[in-house]
Amino acid sequence: MAPKVVVVGGGYAGIVVSRSLDDVAEVTLVEPKEMFVHHVAHLRAVADPAWIDKIFFPFDGLLARGRVVRDTATEVRPDAVELASGARLEADYVVLATGSTGPFPARLAATGRAAAAEQMHELHASLERSSGVLLLGAGAIGLEFAGEIAAAWPGKPVTVIDPAPELLGGRFTGEMRAELARQLDEMGVRVLLGTKIDALPDTPAGTVRPFTAATSTGETIAADLWFACYGSTVPGDHLGTSLAAARRPDGRLPVTEHLRVVGHDRAFAVGDLNDTPELKTGRAAGRQAEVAAANIRALIEGETLTTYEPFADGMILTLGPSGGAGYAPEFGFFNAEAAAQFKATFLLDHYRSLLGADQPLGMEAAQPSKGGGLP
Repeated sequence: MAPKVVVVGGGYAGIVVSRSLDDVAEVTLVEPKEMFVHHVAHLRAVADPAWIDKIFFPFDGLLARGRVVRDTATEVRPDAVELASGARLEADYVVLATGSTGPFPARLAATGRAAAAEQMHELHASLERSSGVLLLGAGAIGLEFAGEIAAAWPGKPVTVIDPAPELLGGRFTGEMRAELARQLDEMGVRVLLGTKIDALPDTPAGTVRPFTAATSTGETIAADLWFACYGSTVPGDHLGTSLAAARRPDGRLPVTEHLRVVGHDRAFAVGDLNDTPELKTGRAAGRQAEVAAANIRALIEGETLTTYEPFADGMILTLGPSGGAGYAPEFGFFNAEAAAQFKATFLLDHYRSLLGADQPLGMEAAQPSKGGGLP
C-alpha cells in the first residue's frame, strides 16, 4: 500500500505538496475553504470587482489519485490528524501548511466562495462611499492597498501611517523604496512615517463612519474608513501536544534544513508557519512545498534528502494596475512598467493550471512574465 500523507492547509504551499506527491502516496488534503483563494490578487479584486470571480479555483482538478477533504483540523500529531467532523486520518507523513491569519486586508475570513465574494463586494461598496481612508502600516499590504484605492478612486484622500522611519521597514533597496514613495506621492497618498496614532478609532475597521485620530506628532487625521494593515498571526490551536511544544515564542515551528519540524522526522512545516529566515511570500511557500514534497518522496524511495535554501529578499509590489516597483537579486530593480507587467495577471494561468481548473474565469489567458511566481 502507498504511504499515507496528510497535508493540512490548501493554500499556496499545500496545493503544491499535494499535487507533487499524488503519484507516489495516498494524499489527503484537509482544507476548510470551499475553493482555493488566490490571496495575492484579492486587494485588486476589492478595488475592481471584475476580478472577484477570477481569484477562486475549485480543488476538484488538483489530485488524480488523492482527495481533498473540506474540514478543519482540530488536532495534528505526527502520525494522525483529528478533524472537526470527528473523522481521524492516519498518516505516515504530515505536512503542516496552515499559513497565517488576520483581518482584512491581510486575509479574507469566509470559508465559502459566495460569502468571500460578498465580503469583497461589501468592502468595495464601503470604499466607494468613503470620503477618506486611513491605513495603519506601511508594509507591503498597506502600500499595495493604498495604491489600489488611489488608482480606483483618484482624488480620494488616503493616508498611510507607520511608526517605522522607512517604507517596508527599511527592507529592500533605497532605489525601490524611493520609487514607491515617489509614485505614492504622485497618486495623492499621504505617507506619514515615524509616527503612530494615539488610539485606534472607535469605529470598527472596515465600517464607514466619520472619526478623527490623533497622531504621536500632534496631527489630527479625519477620515471615515480605516484598516489595520499589520498583525498577521500564525495559528497553532490545531497542533497536538508534541508539535505545540516545539513552537517558538512567535508561534512559528522550527524546521531543519530539510523542512522537518525539529524533533519530528515525519512531520514537515512549510510556508508562513515555519521559521525559515526569509520573507514569508507565496514564492517562498511554493519552493518550500517543492522541497518538502521531494524529501517525502526521497524518504519513501530511500533517496537522498534535499536541503532548502531560503530566498534572499525580493518583492514586486504593485500600486494599482499601472504602478509599483520591485527588486529581486536575480533580476535587479523593477520600475513601474516592469512591475505592472509582471503582475498584470497575478499569475492566474499558473494557478489555474496547477489546480486543474481548465476554464478561464472571466479573462483572456495571458502568459506570466519572465521569472515565475515572484510575489
